[in-house]
Amino acid sequence: MRFYTIFIKRTDMSVTIEEALEYIYTQTKAKSLKILPIEEALGYVLAEDIIASHNLPPFDNSAMDGYAVKIEDAGKEVKVNHTIFAGDDSEEELLSGNGIKIMTGARIPSGCDTVVPIEDVTTLQNGVKLPQNLKKGRHIRLYGEDIRSGDTLLTKGQKLHAHQITLLASQGISHIKVFKKPRIAIFASGNELKMHFESVEAHQLYNTNSLTFYARAKELGCDVDFIGTAKDSLQDIKEHIKSALQNDLIITSGGVSVGDADFTKEAFSTFGYEIFFDKVEIKPGKPTTFGRIKDTLVLNLPGNPLAAALNFELFARSIILALSGDEEKYIGTIETKMCEDFSLKSPRTTLTPGYFNGASFKASKNIAPGMIKPMAASNAYIITDEKCTTLEKGMPVKIIPTRFSFNSKQRVSLIN
Repeated sequence: MRFYTIFIKRTDMSVTIEEALEYIYTQTKAKSLKILPIEEALGYVLAEDIIASHNLPPFDNSAMDGYAVKIEDAGKEVKVNHTIFAGDDSEEELLSGNGIKIMTGARIPSGCDTVVPIEDVTTLQNGVKLPQNLKKGRHIRLYGEDIRSGDTLLTKGQKLHAHQITLLASQGISHIKVFKKPRIAIFASGNELKMHFESVEAHQLYNTNSLTFYARAKELGCDVDFIGTAKDSLQDIKEHIKSALQNDLIITSGGVSVGDADFTKEAFSTFGYEIFFDKVEIKPGKPTTFGRIKDTLVLNLPGNPLAAALNFELFARSIILALSGDEEKYIGTIETKMCEDFSLKSPRTTLTPGYFNGASFKASKNIAPGMIKPMAASNAYIITDEKCTTLEKGMPVKIIPTRFSFNSKQRVSLIN
């Protein structure tokens, strides 16, 4: 599937999922840079290529505890009167009829053809008897066979995991240049919302969306500010916006539909809010809105918890990936199959959570936009287009994981 940059000015601002993602990719730029010691770089994205300056191994060395010997002495008794340990700066030369005891990691002495493991020799009073079949180069780790000086070890845009830190340490690199982590500000709006540490009345609800966004943004490697819960008033929402504008991205929930108390868009407009889209042809989450105030991106998500969480996974995650500088900035899919029949209720492009067990995907059946339990029980979701009414057992399906990252360097179609 090919993707095109959007240049059409829309009057209703309603877009498809693919058009919404195109706006996100074209309007979101990677963060600025900083230098970190490698001990603190885990989870950051590299902002420079890393070129090897040292060969690894730096010299031929033994892969076993054993004896350094010559091939011509196969089956013979050889004298042993010296041992080389790892770290020894030995200049011992191996001569015919002799063996040198050698420890794992020790430098291979001049004249050595092969290393015989300790358990493969017969110990004698003044030496050892070697086995008959010796092969040249056995149990010898060769100079530069792992890493060669001048090799490109890591490239700009790679996310640093534990084993990339290992590569850096192997070259004696102490500091690296990385992209700063995205800074995210989060708040919700609604007179009915209370924080989890407050008491609620019968007509009130706990603010779960903000905590969902906070936790997911943390999992995705962001620095997160929680601004609080705004009341349904123009002035209070403006105060929350003002407190969040120093961040790279503001994520809100609620107040983006057409109700009398929905002041979010109006409040943002007073700060020069440039809206790229304010409706997505999607279920749930149609009123999702994306825009920018100067250098700060804004994502307004619906107030219904399931709609908010699913649209966060699709749109907020895409923004965060683009901000991070990650070369794998596109959400990827895993191809699997349906574990049972599943029917969709309406002919619209739909996001459906479910569970992937490694072999098949089971879609959540009892779902509604206001629920929170389905996402807690899910580890993936699917996107189906408006033509899809039924997914039959065994049918191939593309899923998008939520419990782990499966991203792509190239943009792929997400919709079944």
